[in-house]
Amino acid sequence: MPYAGTEKETLHASLNRLRDAVLWKLEELDDEQLRRPMTPSGSSLLGLVKHLASVEYGWFVESFGGAVEPLWFDPYKGEDMRAGEGETTSRIVEFYGRARAAADRMITELPLDAVGRPPWRDHSVTLRWVLVDMIEETARHAGHMDILRELIDGATGDHRRG
Repeated sequence: MPYAGTEKETLHASLNRLRDAVLWKLEELDDEQLRRPMTPSGSSLLGLVKHLASVEYGWFVESFGGAVEPLWFDPYKGEDMRAGEGETTSRIVEFYGRARAAADRMITELPLDAVGRPPWRDHSVTLRWVLVDMIEETARHAGHMDILRELIDGATGDHRRG
């Protein structure tokens, strides 16, 4: 964490810390545990990672005119919140990795004041706004994942201890 970094470095480091916590929540669990619905609405650890990947692509890449890989699901129908039949853990985790990398390229290339237009909204946004929004979004879902992981095996925290 750059404690004395620029505004962009600080925001990006904060997002990366949360992204890493999201991935840690998946460690040492089997496929059944990762996709197990843990709430009445069907939330699962793997479903939340799939959702975060799709929103990273949307906000950081699509909003600023970057190329988004073709999605095999419809996020507008909530299909990004579930790990469907045939969607392996590695497919979803690798999708999240590609989304992060594509988002990171946009973060690196664009100034904080760059303006983008999400096609699903009727207003423009700055990269600064998207960084803050994605920190909030990732923190929110990392918190959900904290609870789901604790319910599965009792593990808590944002990284493996000792």
